[in-house]
Amino acid sequence: MIKPHGADELKPLFVYDTEKHHALNKEAESLPSIVVNSAAAANAVMMGAGYFTPLTGYMNLADSLSVAENLQTTGGLFWPVPIVNIVDSIDGIEGAGRIALRDPNVEGNPVLAIMDVEAIEPVSAEQLSSMAEQIFGTTDAAHPGVSTFTSLGKYMLSGPIEVLNFSYFQADFPDTFRTAVEIRNEIAERGWEKVVAFQTRNPMHRAHEELCRMAMEDLGTDGILIHMLLGKLKPGDIPAEVRDASIRKMVEVYFPPNTVMVTGYGFDMLYAGPREAVLHALFRQNSGCSHLIVGRDHAGVGDYYGPFDAQTIFDERVPDGAMEIEIYNADHTAYSKKLDKVVMMKDAPDHSKDDFVLLSGTKVREMLGKGIAPPPEFSRPEVAKILMDYYQILDS
Repeated sequence: MIKPHGADELKPLFVYDTEKHHALNKEAESLPSIVVNSAAAANAVMMGAGYFTPLTGYMNLADSLSVAENLQTTGGLFWPVPIVNIVDSIDGIEGAGRIALRDPNVEGNPVLAIMDVEAIEPVSAEQLSSMAEQIFGTTDAAHPGVSTFTSLGKYMLSGPIEVLNFSYFQADFPDTFRTAVEIRNEIAERGWEKVVAFQTRNPMHRAHEELCRMAMEDLGTDGILIHMLLGKLKPGDIPAEVRDASIRKMVEVYFPPNTVMVTGYGFDMLYAGPREAVLHALFRQNSGCSHLIVGRDHAGVGDYYGPFDAQTIFDERVPDGAMEIEIYNADHTAYSKKLDKVVMMKDAPDHSKDDFVLLSGTKVREMLGKGIAPPPEFSRPEVAKILMDYYQILDS
């Protein structure tokens, strides 16, 4: 199986030893504590799950600035986005060497992790803005990733962490949330060697389904990891539980047994386009995947990125040998009326737009909200029903 990024073995920061876990929970009761923001909590979950191997904790300011500008830490580790814990106030933790980090997303703010504080550094609005421009390619506050990143706070806390729980992800998505450790184990149990990952924050329609098939066939993989984001999205995006149900139904009805793993990971969407595509590749390598599908406007939002920027970054900014995972570049896929099947649009140069079944997201949402199923060339009827039920409840 493919090696993890920057390490011979996966390095999950979750404390699996029961005795040590209990001792740390008890210690946390007497430690100074702080409720972190959702972005920092998601970073802790990803580090705990082994997805962010080989990181041992949150980056300091020098590493964060270096990663934003050069895609590597000051020590030379290739990494596409800063993994940070930025807070508004350090009241109650100033001068502390060891603190408890509390979860903002779970009632009662339980302890998420214990952190050895190596540094508490002021981070200026100018530094946040500069990093945002490099990460997101813009400083426009209307960009959801920019607005979140630039409002995280004024102080950067860095140092190693020990993770004690996986926030709400394990409780809310017991059948779907999986750590990188668990995914690697299941890939090994299934006897898969070559695995392609498909990233999604949306329900999967016919085009996505066929894209997965195309990638599996073209690459000759043993299976596909459908890996959905379970964390926070922007307003208007479909909730994880609805996406989960629709994807599982599609796999159950339309894919052969033992060819698909449906799983999810606990992270908040960055909407960082090309940079996020690289992060997606990195933690899929840590999950044991040999390939990642990178499609048109991967991890994008609005018109901030070119349609294939998330593909070209791997040629332009990722040094040779920086990652072992390979990229499967995909064009926009759509149903061809001429050929009576889903194709990549680049492979049908003799087609006009009228030869494809093309529906905007807005149009699909309008149809679903009115109880009208999109055409079967666009969406499987079983998937459409789950989405119609959701939109009708939403509109009632």
